[in-house]
Amino acid sequence: MAEQALTGYKKWMEGVGEQGVFFSRFFRNIFTGGFEWSEFVRQCYEIGYKSFMLVGLTSFIMGLVLILQLRPSMVDMGAESMLPKTLAVSFIREMGPVITAIICAGKIASSIGAELGSMKVTEQIDAMEVSGANPMQYLVVTRILATTIMVPILALMGDVIGLFGGFLALNFTDDISFSLYFHKCISSLEFIDFLPALVKTMFFGFAIGFVGCYKGFHSDKGTESVGLAANSAVVTASLWIFVIDAFAVQVTSILFYR
Repeated sequence: MAEQALTGYKKWMEGVGEQGVFFSRFFRNIFTGGFEWSEFVRQCYEIGYKSFMLVGLTSFIMGLVLILQLRPSMVDMGAESMLPKTLAVSFIREMGPVITAIICAGKIASSIGAELGSMKVTEQIDAMEVSGANPMQYLVVTRILATTIMVPILALMGDVIGLFGGFLALNFTDDISFSLYFHKCISSLEFIDFLPALVKTMFFGFAIGFVGCYKGFHSDKGTESVGLAANSAVVTASLWIFVIDAFAVQVTSILFYR
């Protein structure tokens, strides 16, 4: 039993070391000449534009459901007028970024892990190295930077769509104008509500891209390893999202709310 635990610990430490080496290779290649701008733009399109419908639909439903769930309790407390403010603060600070990141972890991390895993299995990455190309710069740097940039943009768009869903839900039972609703939402928000959310979505995006690329690059030989790489990328990225979010909440509370 102790020997198995020691073996597992050694494998875990080896994995940590491999991720450290992978991160250092990624960081060095950011500043290497010949940045693949065309591939970076293509990845921004694949990651951002093709994920917008899923993020938007989910955010809309979440905003609608939150208002429908909150309204009875707020009415009982005589605080029905606080519904727009409650939705805006909770969605901008927490719900929007986390929901967007989890969706992107499921869609983007799995896609990157499966794509790079299949390239690893079919030896396309080895062929790129033999031909003199830089697979780290072409495949990894472009994808990680694209997720780091596009996930915050998707989160901002999802926030707006989620608030619009809340507006429609509120009008199912009440009559509130569009301008009054969004005035209440915006007036309840401050700069410190946006900044931590924006910063942590950048870390979410980096974690999603990094995990997807790492799992794909280090997949084993064999076709079944492609599915394992995709599944492991989703699970690991989702776990990192919650860890980063918990850390970000603590840092934000210390810096801004005390």
